[in-house]
Amino acid sequence: FVSGIIPLGRTLAHRPAMASSSVLIKLLVVVGCAAAASAATLTVGGSSGWTLGQNYDTWASGQTFAVGDKLVFSFVGAHTVTEVNKNDYDNCAVASNSISSTSTSPATLDLAAAGMHYYICTISGHCAGGMKLAINVGSGSGSGSGSGTPPSTTPGSSGTPPATPSSP
Repeated sequence: FVSGIIPLGRTLAHRPAMASSSVLIKLLVVVGCAAAASAATLTVGGSSGWTLGQNYDTWASGQTFAVGDKLVFSFVGAHTVTEVNKNDYDNCAVASNSISSTSTSPATLDLAAAGMHYYICTISGHCAGGMKLAINVGSGSGSGSGSGTPPSTTPGSSGTPPATPSSP
């Protein structure tokens, strides 16, 4: 075998095509990784999860939320994750007109729209006991950390489309 000799069945014309295919594949991998890296998956409450006795305002203030991110509510026992409007959030209302609700853990919600989103646990006494979360979802890509915007205290409705549950 002599170095520099092209194997049988191959011509010099094959080499540029193979090289450009390799570059294209590498480029697609890089672009795919960048797109996947731009969306964050955030576990509400960190390692404690969605439970009584947590301060979710403090947790949210250390996060940045963006369209495309996923919120994961992990809990044990009887709890719900119910997206509500601001008035129901402020009053810990068990609303029949909730935006979305689940009682299955872990609950993964896609943040599909920018704006304020409000979540409560509808089990009696749980919302009043602190199981409520208000987040401001930005339109840019999220990183999962940074400075969250604290919820407004002005009464009214969020007016934002719901976060959509994603399949596990």
